[in-house]
Amino acid sequence: MPSAGIVAAAVSGRAARPVVDQTGLTGEYDFTLHWSWDPQPASPPEPNRGGQALIKALREQLGLELQPQKAPVNVYVIDRAERPTGN
Repeated sequence: MPSAGIVAAAVSGRAARPVVDQTGLTGEYDFTLHWSWDPQPASPPEPNRGGQALIKALREQLGLELQPQKAPVNVYVIDRAERPTGN
């Protein structure tokens, strides 16, 4: 059973933008969310088509509303990478 923070993290990937849990809800929840990811491109293309279906399902089925706003988020920057050396 996921917490609200875990749901926010999962939605971030599908919504193509960071989602920060500001619900104040604690604990874990048992729920089922029904939605369909449309892998077929729209004609003409619609931005974030599948993410919008998820956002609508969250609102209609769970009563969770995503509101666009500015909030601090963690960002990791990798400024250098090297191949490991053999031992």
